[in-house]
Amino acid sequence: MLRSGQRSFLSVRSGINQVLTLEPLTTVKDLIIVGDGPAAEEIFRYCQDQTVRGYRFRGLFNDRPVEGLLGPQRLGDLEAAKIFAVQNRIDIVYCALPGSQKEAITELLEYCERNTIRFRVIPSVDSFIPVVQAKNLEFHGSVPVSKLRNEPLDKRWNRALKRTFDIVFSLGVIVFVLSWLIPLLALAVKLSSPGPVFFKQTRLGEGKKKFSCYKFRSMRVNKEADSKQATKNDPRVTKVGAFLRKSNLDEMPQFLNVLLGQMSVVGPRPHPLKLNDQFRDIIDKYMVRHFVRPGITGWAQVNGFRGETRTPELMEKRVDLDVWYLENWSFKLDLKIIVKTVTNMLGKDERAY
Repeated sequence: MLRSGQRSFLSVRSGINQVLTLEPLTTVKDLIIVGDGPAAEEIFRYCQDQTVRGYRFRGLFNDRPVEGLLGPQRLGDLEAAKIFAVQNRIDIVYCALPGSQKEAITELLEYCERNTIRFRVIPSVDSFIPVVQAKNLEFHGSVPVSKLRNEPLDKRWNRALKRTFDIVFSLGVIVFVLSWLIPLLALAVKLSSPGPVFFKQTRLGEGKKKFSCYKFRSMRVNKEADSKQATKNDPRVTKVGAFLRKSNLDEMPQFLNVLLGQMSVVGPRPHPLKLNDQFRDIIDKYMVRHFVRPGITGWAQVNGFRGETRTPELMEKRVDLDVWYLENWSFKLDLKIIVKTVTNMLGKDERAY
């Protein structure tokens, strides 16, 4: 009876040996420049410098022809920049447009946020930095570049610390908890209703990379599993499933996703693809959540925004908390969220259904 569950569990083992070492501390980030001018040329030189690691210049875009050093690098206009950025999975757009093009800058900024592309402003004398609320400043060579938000996890040592914790913590849970819990819960799930032990659903991870998110199946097999959120007293939820959902035990297989590097112990919860399509264009900063790895638990969840999101207003509040988390991340905050998650599991959560 456990064989199908065991096969599902073991299907992810093939990649585990590849993730027991830390990811590289330095990853190459592809970038484009929109606009021109001396500062844009300096950014180009900075990225071309062989002593600079981690940045790869992919092209320049401007509505008018560009002279000088950047002339041969021009690939098209502003509209072409948007298409190129999405099709080539560009990580950062550097904006060197003059402040007089405020409408174009704002439109480009919003486009980047909707498509999980980081936006950097190269300040000019007439720039409108306060309007876009730049919160951080860094230097590329001699050029100051404004970031829209503080991102502690953009620093490689913070990422290394978080990933190290994820590996150690997930391994501990898999070895000391899931090793005996999976057979017990697999039997209970199998006896509750026909179907597989695990529910597998495609979600978006960091940088919008798709992955298969694992859960213990808590519902009867149904055609709406990928399109309809669980509701209070949902008839699709089995008795065993109701217990799993209230206790959060249905999420335990996601420690495999953590070990594989697809998720983190703490981070914004990954939403079904249909939910992303529904809200990405109507909620400001919705896709910013994907600048970091999704988590088994998160700041929004421990503050009362878990489970069903019946209205755009509820989703907006969840997104605000997720964005606050990535702007204010610290290792101490992750530990606080984990402790609060365990406390909530032992108490009564009205949103757990």
